[in-house]
Amino acid sequence: MVVRSELTDAEVDAIFQALADATRRDILARVIEREQSVSAIAERYTMSFAAVQKHVAVLERALLVTKERRGREQIVHAHPQSIEHARRLLDDYERLWRSRIHRMQDILDEGNA
Repeated sequence: MVVRSELTDAEVDAIFQALADATRRDILARVIEREQSVSAIAERYTMSFAAVQKHVAVLERALLVTKERRGREQIVHAHPQSIEHARRLLDDYERLWRSRIHRMQDILDEGNA
């Protein structure tokens, strides 16, 4: 069994690199709960507004969020389809490893019979 993704390797890399950072995971969790402006997101962190913008940009490049300009604010939305792609890829890896574990158990059981 080989795990194949609907995404390109570069897209998968971007998603998991974005999710490798705790701040970005927290930002993503907040915008999954409800859309928020970059300003509102930045108020929740002790880092600079520019640093928060960079985290949002990484999430945006990974297609995990999108930004929409509303007047003077940029509203950040979660992009559920990319999150679903990442979940399915992890599910595929879990099935692969479970399959391998079952085969190893079968081999061990044959040796004990």
